[in-house]
Amino acid sequence: MKRLVALMLLSLFSVAVLSGCNTVAGAGKDVQKAGEKVEDAAKR
Repeated sequence: MKRLVALMLLSLFSVAVLSGCNTVAGAGKDVQKAGEKVEDAAKR
C-alpha cells in the first residue's frame, strides 16, 4: 500500500514539473515575440 501511494505521489509530482516547464517555455516565447515587436517599432 505504501508503495502504491509513493508511486502515485511521484507521478503527480512529475506531471506538475513537466507541465510547469511547458508553461514557462510558452511564456518565454510570448515575451520574446513582444520584445521583437517593440524593437521593430523602435527602428521605425
